[in-house]
Amino acid sequence: MQRDDLYDIGIRQRRAMFGPEGAEGQTESTTDVNDKIQEFVTRVCFGDIWQRDGLSMTDRSKVTLAMLIAQGKAHEIRIHIRGALANGVEPLEIREIIIHSMLYIGIPGAVEGIRAFEEILEERGIAFDLDGESATVGAV
Repeated sequence: MQRDDLYDIGIRQRRAMFGPEGAEGQTESTTDVNDKIQEFVTRVCFGDIWQRDGLSMTDRSKVTLAMLIAQGKAHEIRIHIRGALANGVEPLEIREIIIHSMLYIGIPGAVEGIRAFEEILEERGIAFDLDGESATVGAV
């Protein structure tokens, strides 16, 4: 694996978003099968593209999460919900990204996003009551 400035920046970004398990935990356990993927993710994705001007980290997290939901990438949705929270995206914003996606990708895709979101909220001990909206459902 090529270690240079891009790699160092990328590993710091991965660690900030996903903790040591999502940074060194991924890159230090590579094999001949997956080392090039981990190098690309670290150097290019997080060391270069995520560092560009023009979008904040929170905006990059929102865009990434929306694209992963649209593609139905369940594993990556969970990873990037954690990263979005680490980058300052509020739980209410994540819920709204998922709800908004329903218009463009359909109910099954949004449901997958909600499942992942609920799992991460529970994992993090974050209350499901984000804005009191559910209390008004069914009220007359």
